[in-house]
Amino acid sequence: MGGSASTTVDAEPAPAPDRSYPARDDELGLPRPSPEEIGADRPDLGELRQLIPVREPGRAVDDWGRSERVFDLMQPLLDFYYRYWFRVETKGVENVPSEGGALLTSNHSGALPPDAPMIMQAIRHEHPDPRPLYMLAEHWFKGYPGVGLLTNKMGIVPAHPANASRLLRDERKLALVFPEGMKATRKLYWQRYKLRRFGRGGFVRTAMRAGVPIVPIAVVGAEDAMPIFAHLPLMQRLTGLIYFPVNHAFPHFGAAAAAMYLPAKFKISFLEPVDLSGYGPDDAEDLSLVQGIAEDVRARIQEEVDSLLETRTSVWFG
Repeated sequence: MGGSASTTVDAEPAPAPDRSYPARDDELGLPRPSPEEIGADRPDLGELRQLIPVREPGRAVDDWGRSERVFDLMQPLLDFYYRYWFRVETKGVENVPSEGGALLTSNHSGALPPDAPMIMQAIRHEHPDPRPLYMLAEHWFKGYPGVGLLTNKMGIVPAHPANASRLLRDERKLALVFPEGMKATRKLYWQRYKLRRFGRGGFVRTAMRAGVPIVPIAVVGAEDAMPIFAHLPLMQRLTGLIYFPVNHAFPHFGAAAAAMYLPAKFKISFLEPVDLSGYGPDDAEDLSLVQGIAEDVRARIQEEVDSLLETRTSVWFG
């Protein structure tokens, strides 16, 4: 009559699971697995690592969004800056491991710092066994249309412990960090080449947990290429930018200032790796140990920066 009839069939009861649980020592008396069963259900990390996709040479974009096609398009511009504009000199690039994970740690500076792409180019051109370099960065760039997509294609990964662990421990890749953070990019010109505090040593914890060495890097030239003479807090609030610097190109040239670097001579020094193989993941919880290693790395980079500045005869010619 326009309705539909349905029949019900009594389902057979599901068979009882073939396992017994000891009673819990609580007022509810709920069952719980035995320690042996918990251990049997725990996944093997070695087996999980095999699930990570292997590198496919013909693949244009990897699992992190890094695109070789974008790199190829950007290569002429990056090479122009690397070879002719900044005339980058490097030393110690062989200290970057040819295989296995490593955490590269550098000083950071200048408005729109060019140090990260120049470090990438140095490894790409000067290392005997070039490898892709990823950068662990803060999330500020995600709020700007187009910028987040481009930086992702260039190998910038959000600085999250899970991302760092997968990059360094599981996939055994190279990652670059700037422990000074955004404090470094706000430094005024008279504060140049004076390293800020390396936070609470989070990069040391990351390396310890991943079981990889730290490769300190000293960069000279970035703070001269894009100096900051002053900050305008009011304009920062009105525009919503992370900061509103005043220098030779901004704000009078607007967005075009992003490409108006001064032709300062760059020098990049890759120092001997800090071996952390004697430490385990549990040592990452030792605050005094972590901060001690972080301060030692900062001191080594500052000492090398000072040495490069002492031997430099000209900002423009080195």
